[in-house]
Amino acid sequence: MARKDLLFGNLFDSCPESWDVVPFEEAIDFQEGPGIMAIDFHEKGIPLIRLKGVQRSTVSLDGCNFLDPEKVKKKWNHFRLELGDLLISTSATIGMVSEIGIETEGAIAYTGLIRLRPRNKKVLPGFIKQFASSTYFIQQAEGMAGGSVLRHFGPSHLRQMSFPIPPLLEQKAIASMLGSLEEKIEINRRINSILEAMAGAMFQSWFVDFDPVRAKLDGNKPAGMEDATAKLFPDAFQDSELGHIPKGWKILPVGEVVECVGGGTPSTTEPKYWEGGTHHWTTPKDFSSLQSPILLNTDRKLTDAGIAKISSGLLQAGTLLLSSRAPVGYLAIASMPVAINQGFIALKCNENASNFFMLNWCQSNMQEIESRATGTTFAEISKQNFRPIRVVLPTKNLMQAFTSKVEPLYDQIAANLRQSQTLASLRDTLLPKLLSGELRVENLQT
Repeated sequence: MARKDLLFGNLFDSCPESWDVVPFEEAIDFQEGPGIMAIDFHEKGIPLIRLKGVQRSTVSLDGCNFLDPEKVKKKWNHFRLELGDLLISTSATIGMVSEIGIETEGAIAYTGLIRLRPRNKKVLPGFIKQFASSTYFIQQAEGMAGGSVLRHFGPSHLRQMSFPIPPLLEQKAIASMLGSLEEKIEINRRINSILEAMAGAMFQSWFVDFDPVRAKLDGNKPAGMEDATAKLFPDAFQDSELGHIPKGWKILPVGEVVECVGGGTPSTTEPKYWEGGTHHWTTPKDFSSLQSPILLNTDRKLTDAGIAKISSGLLQAGTLLLSSRAPVGYLAIASMPVAINQGFIALKCNENASNFFMLNWCQSNMQEIESRATGTTFAEISKQNFRPIRVVLPTKNLMQAFTSKVEPLYDQIAANLRQSQTLASLRDTLLPKLLSGELRVENLQT
């Protein structure tokens, strides 16, 4: 079929003549997951993949439900996913494509997720994955919504799209080059998940379960701890309003441990607050895509005049930010000076409690934080309701010891995030150029 006969065919005018451009459904077999009622959900069985499971490069069981195997065999067996299949969301960020791995092989995708696989041997799954992440795919998808923000996306739209097919060797080279960048990004994410879990496990052991104190109380040395650190823990408990706590520790309202401040939004219709702005300004929206609790960048920036309109001003790097609404509970440490909107409580930490201690404290006490939120339209926790929450506070020497041990972990998390941002930027720069034929893999490798 001639390219000019295809919908959106002009997008592919720059493709090499050796590439075919065909209707999407001619190259790709696709199927949306079935709509299944909650009454069919079970505690175990065949996994039903939900939107949360396609947030990474490989599909996970995060947020999934389960289905009865016998009912699946009777009603939904033709929806079972195969190893190497791709899933794409029809409602979240277009271009988020995840691959079925061993963990999710045989699962079923819920409605709102579309399964993609090659219709024939002319197309490689790895190339499909890169194409579905590209501006070519996104431009076609957005075009279906008349140029506005895409609200609904489904199989009917895919049937109107076009798909470029380079020679197999070219597809393999493109998928390999871009896939190697994605693999490194995924490795960094996994490493960060481990590093964050290590810091959380230490906090839980020291400040929630009081394992070192219990060990010393029993006449034992705290496991895996050097003598200098072990000496900082008492060998007895004391009674308190929160039950037994280590002897010599305090219980204080969080508002007396750290300074809690809010933010604001300068008038968005006043250009002098925004145009040419250089100061980071954040909203909870910036936190929705964070995979680690470190904020490296913001969507918008303010001028000096804009900063002057916010009572808390420009907060210093290292400030811990807690989203107080829409939703309650996003957490991140700012890696740079930043101003905040009214959707946050900023915790200005000090020698009493470090930002790393308070980050883990908030994570550990999130149920308590959320329980103090009020509101009818949406839940919100005010500074007034947040400040009275009680903190079990260790001695300053022990606080310093904890901080010194976990700070390198969070430094490495930040370094990995920065590297991943660089790799993602490189991938996003190369992707459209490789898919259009403007750049050829053999030229980049010489």
